[in-house]
Amino acid sequence: MKLDIIELEHSNLEKDFKLFLTVGFMYGIANGIYLTTFNNFLSDVYHLSAQSRGMLELPREIPGVLIFLVLTLISFLGDIRMAAIGMLLSALGMIGIGLFSKTYAVMLGWMMMVSLGTHIFMPLAPGIGMRLSQKKNYGMRLGQFNAYSLAATIIGYAIVWFGFKFFSFDYIKIFLISAFFFVLSALILGLINHQKPNIKKVQFILRKKYILYYCLSIVNGARKQIFLTFAPWVLIQSYQLDPTHFAILGLIISTFSIITRTIVGNAIDFKGERFVLSLEAILLIIICMGYAFAADVAPMNIAMFIIIICYILDNSMSAVEMARSTYVKKIAVHPDDVTPTLSAGISFDHVIAMSIPLFGGILWASFGYKYVFLCAAGIALINLILSLRIKIE
Repeated sequence: MKLDIIELEHSNLEKDFKLFLTVGFMYGIANGIYLTTFNNFLSDVYHLSAQSRGMLELPREIPGVLIFLVLTLISFLGDIRMAAIGMLLSALGMIGIGLFSKTYAVMLGWMMMVSLGTHIFMPLAPGIGMRLSQKKNYGMRLGQFNAYSLAATIIGYAIVWFGFKFFSFDYIKIFLISAFFFVLSALILGLINHQKPNIKKVQFILRKKYILYYCLSIVNGARKQIFLTFAPWVLIQSYQLDPTHFAILGLIISTFSIITRTIVGNAIDFKGERFVLSLEAILLIIICMGYAFAADVAPMNIAMFIIIICYILDNSMSAVEMARSTYVKKIAVHPDDVTPTLSAGISFDHVIAMSIPLFGGILWASFGYKYVFLCAAGIALINLILSLRIKIE
């Protein structure tokens, strides 16, 4: 009888995890469409300068700063329902950007709604994935989820490329398609058995064991925000890449990342978080040097090629975020510490991420984008020093 119960629980766990993989697939399509087109949308419709683009990150990242508070307020819903709300908010925001953004100020409000939805999902996704896993395969399970999500972004990029190339798509149509897939993600989340919430345990947890994770989150947020804001802007402003070019780059990144995410997931299980995060930091220093000096050492066409390679490698390494999540799971004093700690890490991440693009935009306007990426290299070096301090009992 006991064996039958265990087998039934295992069967339900597998069923829920497959549904969660489907959520990742739908989310990947929606997010792929959004990330591929949004920077070009800002450039084509609002004609932003590099400094203005940097300033835009301040309102866009406010939801990330407040995410711990938001998750605390809605924690009575449980992890699955909170994730579904995140997807619906993102869908509503995409509809607003596409249909109701008559002015720049109105667009900012809808953009913040999209940001709030995706930031709600960020700490919940690894927590849900690990809850549907066993300790021995945390990395593999999260690697599978991320691989499915990335495979789906290929479809998102293909929709963008074919839509703009052959079907005269505009930004309204493409944003509505993105909203549709966000809604599908929410509906599929509703089919997963949700965890019974315990609101008494949802609180900010400051333990000595978690301080290194919070420091890693802050440094990662600073470095990541420079790349998210200014790496595509270099290609748009300096090399005139349009949405179809970014769709092709997205296809390459997603195809490459499906492999790297599986490798990273297995590396976490077999080599550990310290190894994975340290290697990431070393590679990021090299990538920053490529961004900074390509235009100085090579003709324009070759420099563009070098920067594109850096852009592909940088985006392909986003899988390493899994290592920070599994690190928290492995050092957690109590299982209920995981989601609050991950969400607090995202809030700390975004506190610094809000200001970095502003100063980066000023630095770009004053001295050129080279110095923005030299600063990113310095941040990656700090990331390396912190990663080498990771110890798991």
